[in-house]
Parts: sequence; C-alpha cells; structure tokens
Amino acid sequence: MASISKKTSQFLEQGSWIRKMFEQGIALKNQFGEKNIYDLSLGNPIISPPEEFFIQLSKFANENQPSNHRYMPNAGFNETREAIAQNLLKETNLPINQSHIIMTCGTGGALNVALKTLIDPGDEVIIFSPYFVEYKYYIDNHSGQPIVIDYDDNYLPNFNQLDSKITEKTKVILINSPNNPTGVLYTKDTLTKIGELIRKKQKQFNSEIFILSDEPYRKIVFDDLECPNIFDFHEQSIIATSHSKDLGIPGERIGFIAVNPLYTKSTELIDGMTFWNRALGFVNAPALMQRVVSMIQDSSVDIKSYERKRNFLYNSLKKIGYSLIKPQGAFYMFPKSPISDDVKYSKMLQENKVLVVPGVGFGAPGHFRIAYCTTDEVIEKSIISFKKTFEDLEK
Repeated sequence: MASISKKTSQFLEQGSWIRKMFEQGIALKNQFGEKNIYDLSLGNPIISPPEEFFIQLSKFANENQPSNHRYMPNAGFNETREAIAQNLLKETNLPINQSHIIMTCGTGGALNVALKTLIDPGDEVIIFSPYFVEYKYYIDNHSGQPIVIDYDDNYLPNFNQLDSKITEKTKVILINSPNNPTGVLYTKDTLTKIGELIRKKQKQFNSEIFILSDEPYRKIVFDDLECPNIFDFHEQSIIATSHSKDLGIPGERIGFIAVNPLYTKSTELIDGMTFWNRALGFVNAPALMQRVVSMIQDSSVDIKSYERKRNFLYNSLKKIGYSLIKPQGAFYMFPKSPISDDVKYSKMLQENKVLVVPGVGFGAPGHFRIAYCTTDEVIEKSIISFKKTFEDLEK
C-alpha cells in the first residue's frame, strides 16, 4: 500500500521538467565537473543583489529590537505595505495605499493565496500556453479546473479560442508578463483586448471574472519598453509578484499581492486573502526581508546585463539557424526545436553538456526553454554545443 496519495503519485510521475533537468544537471556536474556543464535549465539568477540590499540587510540584522522578529499582522508590516503602495502609486496614479497590499512568501505564495480566496471547487482558471509549469498544480491545490488557451505565432493568446473558452464557470484569467518561458511582453493592445473580452463575458454570464497577473519579471524589460500595469485594463485585477528576480533574492521568499484600488469590493477581497495567508500556513512573509525590501523599492539588479546576455544569445542562435522570437523581458528564450520531439532534442543537447527544459513542460511541445540568468562564460561556451547539436542533425 502506498504511503502517499494517488494524486501525489500522479503528479510526481508527471513531474516538473525544470526540476528533472536540475537534478540531471547535478548528476552531470558530479560526473564531468561543474565547469564542463552549461546549465541553462533553472531560472535561478546568478547576478548578485544590488548593494543597497546588503546595506539594509546588515542594518536590520544588527538591530537589537525585541519586536523585529515577532509575529506581525498577517498582511505584513504596515510600513512595508505602505512603501510598496507608494511605489505603485507613482506608477499608476491610482488611489492605492497599504490597505491594498498583502506581503507573501514569494509569488508562489501570492498565487496560492489569491486562488484559494477566489475559486470554489469546479471553478475554471484560464491560463495561456506557454505557461509556468506549476500553474496547474496551484489551481488543483484549490480544486479549480485549469483551462489552457493556445498561443499565436508571437506567443500571445489566441483570442478566438479565448472567446470560446470563457464560460459561466470562469473565475480567473491568469496572465504572466514578461512571460516565463518565452520572454514575451504583453502590450497595451493585448491587455486591452483581454479586458474588453472579459467585460463582455461578465455581462453575458452575469459573473465576475478576475485577472490575476503573475509578474515577478516586470522590472526586467529590454529595449526601453515599459511593462503596462494591469490595473489600467480591468477593475477586477490582482497583482501577484515578488522580489525574487528584480532583486536577485529568490531564496528569501519575499513577495506581495496588490489589489486594484478601483475594485469596489477590494476590502472584502483583501480580508479574504489575509485570512488565507494565515490559514494556508504561510502565517506571514519573512519579517527581516519585509523590513529590507521596504527600504529599496526603487532598486534592482543590473537589467542591462540581462539585455546584453539576451542579445548575444539571440544573435548567436539565429546565426546557427535556430528559429526563435527575440524576448522583450525576463531572462528566458524559447527556441523551436529543430525536430518535433523537444524531449529528444533536449536530451541531444544534454549529451553535448547543455541543459535546457523541453517545451512540453510549459504546454508548448516542439520548443525548449533557455534560462540565461547565468554567467557570460557559461552562455558563450554553450554556443559551441548548440551549434554542434544543430549540425549533427544534418549528418
């Protein structure tokens, strides 16, 4: 008799392609040496946090105040929430304040808290392929039903399909921009279309449909582009984000939820999410990190360094012959596999010491994901292997 649930066994069997590649990478590094494996599989940023982070971390770590490490309100420290609200106020010019913010254990915590608050068993959550691999598990955590919408040639939502898939059971549309795994940025035009379609469907079904915007990469945008704020496009909108990527501190698990201040029932929504922040077992976001990030809301890692890595990798892969769209943000690239079997091609790359993640794990078979949040040396050396693997197909 199994010691774990049938569902757990099923999900373990399906597994996470990212973690699978990560574990295989460890084995290969042990076998061949870390310097001889070019690991582009995991979105684990190697760029150090900005200097301001260490200054504030040292300051608060050395402060001997008894209240620093006690429980606080489940929504987080008021001063931290207000600092984030003020930052969003500058961006949106909307009447946002600390009452619209909840501090969370990263974006994963934020998404789970929001979904638990919004959906009843059987409610549908629409996600856009290619999607972050954990989305289906998060939705299942709260007895929701994931509905996957295909992508167009630019990895943007297929609006004809979206129109047909929104039903009276639709409660949430989960978006991710800049996108993991493609690096594509949702423009104002795309978000306007999504918002207009939702409002049409709300009238049709006399329902309420939320946009839940997963955006830990919103500061990592290239080519002088701007990431539009979802609050401008739909009243029932929620931001779920973290400082994992823009400050380079994914291990610290610090994020937040922000509710559109124009939403007429925002107080009820915030109260519900604050309850589930506690009842799901997070209790509150880490106290030390809340204090640190409250002081550095205008800081980030060196975004230009990611842009430089993107340019080198994109130009090099195009020169070899790979087909791909130039990312506009985040630190991922999503080339088409030269053969239809992306799992097989990923294994071929692995044989040449390059680790990537097959696109099937993101709901987009026939592609593979590259995470270029690593060193220049690893990226440069990987090009030789990308070229060799590509050319081996022609032999």
